[in-house]
Amino acid sequence: MTINIKEISEKDRNSVLHPFTQLRDFATGKLGDPTIIETGKGIRIQDAHGNQFIDGFAGLYCVNVGYGRTEVAEAISRQAHRLAYYHSYAAHTTDELAILSDRLVKMTPGKMSKIFYGMSGSDANETQAKLVWYYNNLRGKPNKKKIISRERGYHGCSVVSGSMTGMSFYHDHMDLPLPQVVHTGVPHHYWGANPGETEREFSARRAAELDLLIERLGPDNVGAFIGEPVLGTGGITPPPEGYWEAVQTVLRKHDILLIADEVITGFGRTGSMFGSQHYGIEPDLITIAKGLTSAYFPLSGAIVGEKVYKVLEDGADRVGAFSHGYTYSGHPIGAAAANAVLDIVEKEDLPGNARDVGAFFQAQLKEKFAQLSIVGEVRGVGLMGAIEFVADRKTKKRFDPTLKVGARISKAARDRGLIARAMPHGDILGFAPPLVATKAEVEEIAAIAENAVRSVMDELVRDGHII
Repeated sequence: MTINIKEISEKDRNSVLHPFTQLRDFATGKLGDPTIIETGKGIRIQDAHGNQFIDGFAGLYCVNVGYGRTEVAEAISRQAHRLAYYHSYAAHTTDELAILSDRLVKMTPGKMSKIFYGMSGSDANETQAKLVWYYNNLRGKPNKKKIISRERGYHGCSVVSGSMTGMSFYHDHMDLPLPQVVHTGVPHHYWGANPGETEREFSARRAAELDLLIERLGPDNVGAFIGEPVLGTGGITPPPEGYWEAVQTVLRKHDILLIADEVITGFGRTGSMFGSQHYGIEPDLITIAKGLTSAYFPLSGAIVGEKVYKVLEDGADRVGAFSHGYTYSGHPIGAAAANAVLDIVEKEDLPGNARDVGAFFQAQLKEKFAQLSIVGEVRGVGLMGAIEFVADRKTKKRFDPTLKVGARISKAARDRGLIARAMPHGDILGFAPPLVATKAEVEEIAAIAENAVRSVMDELVRDGHII
């Protein structure tokens, strides 16, 4: 199919409100024309001009099985021809939905019981908040409602989930965060540790700070703690040693639910099927999306543990029906897509590929970047990684934000055919390629990234910003 690029660009500029886009610059053409993506195969995509890119970020951490998987397209087509839609209200279901739900309950970590479906990670975390409040109302603890999140945690962009997200630019001018959400310290040893403090000591301190926060708020006022097993948008930051063990001890002490936000880490990215399994997390509630359908169809889930579900069921005779739901909850096409994706994940052992190819990728990143003068930290796990740039390695002095070092390196990579993300809250280049990536492909990603970094280093030297 041939499209009229100019016509599509004009239609887009005149009608689409794009997320995370400088609206005036886009409207006036300062940002140039929109990038029209046409096709994809494996870890590569192609735009309308015929330019090919390695998608080093799997869309937004989500195209785990890679682009162009006809098995998923065929499953979507079969379901659409058979039954394109029906709701799941009042105990209605479809075979694909029942099969998927049974499958997920059995494969997820912890003692899970039921799944409520939505369309995005944001709405799934809205559901989690309502479940926490509902659960505590039903068990006679109406004040136990506050939810603790972490600074630099990411949990969505809607009202409650946007409040859970611990980055100020998601809140500015949006009247967020809500008062029911409180934030505690980011678990990033590189920036947060005291001089000489080990990872375990740092983790113990973060847990102690959490304990003090809960005591200050009052344990009877705190209902849940939400966290990503690995911080994603906040910098692709794996937890320091002992962190989750220490945090869970505090939560159990105060009867506080643990919500594991597995939107990014679920379905293999860390090298385990779920990040919770990778780090010994025992959640009460689990949030899934993205990799559930490899983003081939919008679908998310709030997975409810046995402890929480029992309270909901026991209260049903007293309060009536569970009064929460969306038109598209449990959409049959989404369920069919998810089953097809999980078939691929299991058959091709994508968690194993993320573990093995991911270990090679982490080694490549350390080999090429760890000793560069502008690199403060190389970090990651499985097939997700980040390089953080600083003006001075010894003092950890940051670059002047006006230099936009991270964004410049990201652009330099894109100019060379690699999509890698400039992360917020620092000069950080992030990677999260599809889980089908091979060693040769991640080696290519690392090589292009190195070329991009060195080109920007040369510019910084030329302009006198580094010596």
